[in-house]
Amino acid sequence: MRRNLLIIISIALCASVGRAYEDTDGYYKSLTGKSESALKTALYTLINPHTQVSSYQNLPSYFKKTDVRPNTNYWWDMYSDMRVETSITFGTYMNREHSLPKSWWGGNTDIPAYVDLYHLYPGEAAANRAKSNYPLGEIAAGTTAYFNNGVSAVGTGVNSGGAKYVFEPANEYKGDFARTYFYMVTAYQNMNWVTTWQVKNGTYPSLQDWAIDLLLKWHRADPVSQKELDRNEQVNIVQGNRNPFIDDPELAEYIWGNKKGQAYPGMGSGSSVSGPAVLITPPKGMSLDFDQVAVNHTVTAQLQLRSENCTGSFEISMTGLNKSYFTISNTLVATSQTNTASGTWVTVTYAPRSIGSHTADLTIQDGGLAGTRTVKLIGNCVAEPNLSTLTATAATDVTSSTYTANWEAAPVDEAVGYYIVTVKRYGKSGTVTTTEHVAENNFLEMDGLDEGEYDTYAVQSYSLGVRSPMSNYVTVQPQAGVDCVTADEVDPLLVESYPGLIRLRCSNPHTGVRIYDVAGRIYRTITEIADYYELTLTPGVYFITTDQHPRPLRAIAR
Repeated sequence: MRRNLLIIISIALCASVGRAYEDTDGYYKSLTGKSESALKTALYTLINPHTQVSSYQNLPSYFKKTDVRPNTNYWWDMYSDMRVETSITFGTYMNREHSLPKSWWGGNTDIPAYVDLYHLYPGEAAANRAKSNYPLGEIAAGTTAYFNNGVSAVGTGVNSGGAKYVFEPANEYKGDFARTYFYMVTAYQNMNWVTTWQVKNGTYPSLQDWAIDLLLKWHRADPVSQKELDRNEQVNIVQGNRNPFIDDPELAEYIWGNKKGQAYPGMGSGSSVSGPAVLITPPKGMSLDFDQVAVNHTVTAQLQLRSENCTGSFEISMTGLNKSYFTISNTLVATSQTNTASGTWVTVTYAPRSIGSHTADLTIQDGGLAGTRTVKLIGNCVAEPNLSTLTATAATDVTSSTYTANWEAAPVDEAVGYYIVTVKRYGKSGTVTTTEHVAENNFLEMDGLDEGEYDTYAVQSYSLGVRSPMSNYVTVQPQAGVDCVTADEVDPLLVESYPGLIRLRCSNPHTGVRIYDVAGRIYRTITEIADYYELTLTPGVYFITTDQHPRPLRAIAR
C-alpha cells in the first residue's frame, strides 16, 4: 500500500508540474526543427561535453546534494527500502551504483561516463551485486525471481536481449531508469559498446528494438516526478548539463516514439532563432566542488563556456580569501570560441597547501552580457592518507570461466575510497594481459576465462590519489568441466526473518553456506543445511550465499 501511495503521489506531482523547465536562456535552441536521428545528435552535441565530478571516491559527497530524501538524513535509494543514514561509509550498506553497467563499455574508468551523475545513484550493496550487469526488463510471469527485496528484483525476463536475467525496479522508479537510459545512449552515442543486450552501437537509435518498446512503456507509465526535477537541477549545478528527457519528456517520442518523423517545435522562449546575448554554460548557481583533496596534491576540472550572440571577449577573474589555492588557464576568452555548438573550456586547478576548507568565486563578465555569472569554487584539503598493505586471499566460487576474488578488508580506521584489483590473465599462447578493476567491497566477481587460461590477482586500497602497496598475488586455476549454475536452475534458497532467528528454506540440502556482514567479511560458515534450518545472529544485516546459490540473499536479524 505504501508503494502504491508513492506512485500516486509521483503521478500527481508530475501532472501538476507538466514540463517544468522553461528554456529562457536558449540551452535547447539547437534542437528546434530537427527530428529523429538529427534531433538525437543535436542533443548529443549539447549534453555530452560537461564538467566531470572530482573523482569516483567523492561521489557520496555529490549524492548528498542529489539523492537524500527531503527533510531527512537518509539516502534516497531506488534499489531497496532500507533506511540508511548518509553518515554510513560507502562499501558497507551502500554502493555507488552505475545504473547502466560500466562493463557494457568495457569498464574503462577514464571516461566521463564512469562518473556521470545522471546514471549514478546510491544503491543497497546486496541489490547492486544481484543486479550485476543485467539489462533492465520485466520478469516473466510464472517464474521466481532469484533476488527480490520488495523494491528490486532479478530474474528471467520477458525479453532480455540474450542476457540470462533482467533487473526490474519498482513501478515508482521505472520511468526514472528509462529516462536515465535515454540520457546515456544519447550523451554517449559515440560509445563502442561491448555488451549489446539492451544498447546498440551507432548514433541512432542506439537502443535495441525490444529495449525501445520497454523503456517507452516505462517512460509513459511513470511520468517525471518531483524527485527527478529536483535532482536534474542539482546535477546541472555540478556538471553544467541537463537530462533533456526530464526537462521535456516528449523528446523521447520525437526520437523513438509516436512522433518520429515530426520536427521538434522547441522548448520555451529560448528556442527562437535569434535573441539577446546569453551565457548558456556555466548555468546560473553552478558550483565547482573539488570535495576532498590530499594536501600538496593537485586536481583539475574543465569548465565549459558556451554562449549565444555574445561579442568581443569574456573576462574571467577570481576573488575571495582563498583564491590563491585556485588557478585558471584563461583570463580572457574570445566569444568567437564560445558562440559555437561545443563552446570552449577553461581549466580550473585546485592545489591546496594547507589543511582546511577553501572557497573562491570565479566571475565571468563582458562579452555583451547584462550582468555577470559567478561560479563558486569549493575545496576541502585533508591530510594525505596512510594506507596499509592488504592480504589477498583464495578465490571462491571457482568454475571453468568465473570466480570471486577475495581479500582482507582494510582497517576500519583507514579512510579507504575503494579497492583496485590488478588481474593478470595468462593465455594459452603465453600472452599476459593486465587489467585493473574497481571494487567497493572486499571481493570482486570475475568472468571471461577461456579454456586453458588462468588468472592471478592482487589488490590495493585507494584514497585521494594514494594507493597502498601491492598485496600478494593469488593464482586462480579454473575448474575444468564446472559450469556456473544459478540458484533457480538447481534449488531456490529463501530467507525468512523472525524475531530472534533466521530460517533458511530450501527443497534440497545446500552446502558451503557463507554468511557475510555488511562490510563483506565472512561472519560465519556452515558446512550443510536442510530445509527449515534455523540460526541466531547478532541483530543487523547479513548476506548469505551457498554453493547452490552463489548470488547473495539479504537477511535481517532482529
